[in-house]
Amino acid sequence: MNTRFAIGPRETATLNTAGIREHFLIESLFVAGEVSLTYTHYDRMIVGGAQPGDASLALPCPESLKANFFLERRELGALNVGGAGTITVDGQAYELGNQDCLYVGMGAKEVTFASADAAHPAKYYLLSAPAHHAHPTARRTQAEATPVEMGAAETANERTIYKYIYAEGIQSCQLVMGLTQLKVGNVWNTMPSHTHDRRMEAYLYFNLPPGQRVLHLLGEPTETRPLWVSNEQAILSPPWSIHTGCGTSAYAFIWGMAGENREYTDMDAVPLEALR
Repeated sequence: MNTRFAIGPRETATLNTAGIREHFLIESLFVAGEVSLTYTHYDRMIVGGAQPGDASLALPCPESLKANFFLERRELGALNVGGAGTITVDGQAYELGNQDCLYVGMGAKEVTFASADAAHPAKYYLLSAPAHHAHPTARRTQAEATPVEMGAAETANERTIYKYIYAEGIQSCQLVMGLTQLKVGNVWNTMPSHTHDRRMEAYLYFNLPPGQRVLHLLGEPTETRPLWVSNEQAILSPPWSIHTGCGTSAYAFIWGMAGENREYTDMDAVPLEALR
């Protein structure tokens, strides 16, 4: 498990491109036959990916967690962006198709990931946050995620938002998780932009066609910094930072948050004219 330490806006403003990528970009999440984890000190979120092949993969418990098992003091969200698969939690199997989500509560001891077809493997995007209460494990399919239409073609941000783990959906301690799919011909996400100083956020960009990229913007509203992001790469967004992007084609992204509350609407809007 890799570790990313938290840094503030003053230090971020001095970084070159390599430094920004080192601190905020996770370039390799899905590795065949592996579980990849990154621990960030922003609200102690763990961001990861699991790509099982012919054999199932167990959720490891890195020694640095100082725990008897991974979910001893944590909760977990897993959203499948690959082929069909199964997540088994303490002997109970949950089937997940593409863009289905599973929440696993604190206290679950054994979690394994499997693909239905190794030639078309499942790809589980993982988010984990510290927990203080054991909520029940629950699955929500994309069809059950109550899509919300937002944006407009005129502003190039027409999109569909699917909410999975949030105050009115699957219950959790502090984890929030959902998915946004831009409509064909639309490229901007989370615009107008915002911050939320009470929680951090992580983005996974996916469904990006070969050769295409997303230009992700982070930093304080008056000190923005760009990052070119490829398909199936993730961004760590500090609580003080904006998080928005523009693609060279339509794409999708998974948003996940951890922090002081689970209110989806807890945002501090930034007017377009204030961005620098």
